Amino acid sequence: MITEIGITAGDIWHHLDVHGKSSLSDVAKGIDTDMERVLMSIGWLAREGHVIIERSGRDYQVYLRR
Repeated sequence: MITEIGITAGDIWHHLDVHGKSSLSDVAKGIDTDMERVLMSIGWLAREGHVIIERSGRDYQVYLRR
């Protein structure tokens, strides 16, 4: 499972690099992955300091730390 989370984290990083700030639901749709794996992978990226997460209404926005 760790390998899949890491691969998804790479997919998310690439999606954010191309599309910029995105909602979590847009990220999940953009990389065609279930929300549970997206959340685990976003956590991985956040823990390593690669992304910033902001609350936006009832959703969250995520973007790369530059």
